[in-house]
Amino acid sequence: MQSKNPSSADNQQERSKEFLRGYVTGLVDGEGSFHIAFGKRDELPLGISIIPEFHLSQNQESKKVLEITQKFLGCGHIKANHRLSNDKTYVLVVRDKIDLVTKVVPFFEFNQLLTEKRKDFQIFAQIVRMVSLGHHRELKYVEEIINLAYQMNGGGKRRIRSKQELFKLLKSSTTICQSPDLAG
Repeated sequence: MQSKNPSSADNQQERSKEFLRGYVTGLVDGEGSFHIAFGKRDELPLGISIIPEFHLSQNQESKKVLEITQKFLGCGHIKANHRLSNDKTYVLVVRDKIDLVTKVVPFFEFNQLLTEKRKDFQIFAQIVRMVSLGHHRELKYVEEIINLAYQMNGGGKRRIRSKQELFKLLKSSTTICQSPDLAG
């Protein structure tokens, strides 16, 4: 007769998975970031690209936890954080839009962050979904994505371009695309 209680091995395996979920969540709460990068791309109709990124960094001696996290999430790649400097940290990077929408976002929706990073993640998840729906190709949504992204990570203090610069890039590229002289 089979017992209704799961075996000890099954319980131990489940506890191990639960521990890893909590470990990864806590690690990201302390050392991770959710970021939306913007690139000037003249060949694109709106003139900019939108690149959602998840990062988790560790020093060289702790690179193993990045490998564990990469394996646990099932995505991303590990690289030197700043190849051209004396910085000896490594970073796990997930940029693939499918991995972000099917692995990273669901993981952190289920395993919620406890710090202020939670707000950044919620905005990040919203933008990732907008991009996955193709909204990054429409001006009104790109403007909304820019506004949302500049609410993240301290309001964009450390960004290379100001929000106004991005809007100017957008406006100039859409003006060129919609110029009546070029339409005919």
